[in-house]
Amino acid sequence: MPHFRILLAYDGTDYVGWQRQANGVSIQEVIEDALAGLDGRAVAVAGAGRTDSGVHALGQVAAFTIERALAPDAVLRALNARLPDDIRVMAAEDVPPAFHPRFDARAKTYRYRIWNGEVISPFERRYAWHVAGPLDADAMRAAAALIVGTHDFAAFQAAGSDVASTVRDVSVSRISDCGLRIDWGLATADRECSAIRPSRASGRPERVEGRKPLSALLEYEVTGPGFLRHMVRTIVGTLVEIGRGKHPVNWMADVLASRDRAAAGPTAPGAGLFLVRVDYLA
Repeated sequence: MPHFRILLAYDGTDYVGWQRQANGVSIQEVIEDALAGLDGRAVAVAGAGRTDSGVHALGQVAAFTIERALAPDAVLRALNARLPDDIRVMAAEDVPPAFHPRFDARAKTYRYRIWNGEVISPFERRYAWHVAGPLDADAMRAAAALIVGTHDFAAFQAAGSDVASTVRDVSVSRISDCGLRIDWGLATADRECSAIRPSRASGRPERVEGRKPLSALLEYEVTGPGFLRHMVRTIVGTLVEIGRGKHPVNWMADVLASRDRAAAGPTAPGAGLFLVRVDYLA
């Protein structure tokens, strides 16, 4: 029986997440239902990442086995004909039966989008966290760099999580100022941003200049072999607290060392998070 790997993109807004759940419709459920119609039987689908409710994907990877002898391009067309418009199969290929999208993955990359303007476009509201007020992107960038490497990320996992180990390796952790300006004749478009934050040297409050010209979009990107539940969103919530000037850059290291979820920032909303890419050896 043919075994397939597919590349998926989806808007997670209206779903409870990747994994089947009793309290709503999931991405996995919709794909398995489409495959059942294609293959005439129940088909189990495995995914590379269990994205949460409202989280999106540009490059989710899934795999399944069907009984029908179909070519990959026929599978792509047949699935897209059966799937809703907010879930698309971007590519399909034959793979060995032993391939598993989660266990064979070598790295995953997530991206979180922050809309840092006074008003968010209605076309961005489903795909970014709206954070009004100036953010110190340089401070956020410096704090993001502090978590690169192998660390115990217990302070950044969802409360009540049950995992064998909270140690994870992060190879990339960076903030990008995308330079996307709001330039519709609004006074805020050219206004200088500033914020009050604790001085890195003395710890006393000081005024710092923010981004100029005003950039509405910040993106956080993180890569690693695996992540704890809500880990990326909690890192983002902690970075935003630093960007707002509520804590100094080194607070990130203090939170990491605490291993205490209560010490970290809030969990950022799911809407801004995208699973961008899953990497394999071949």
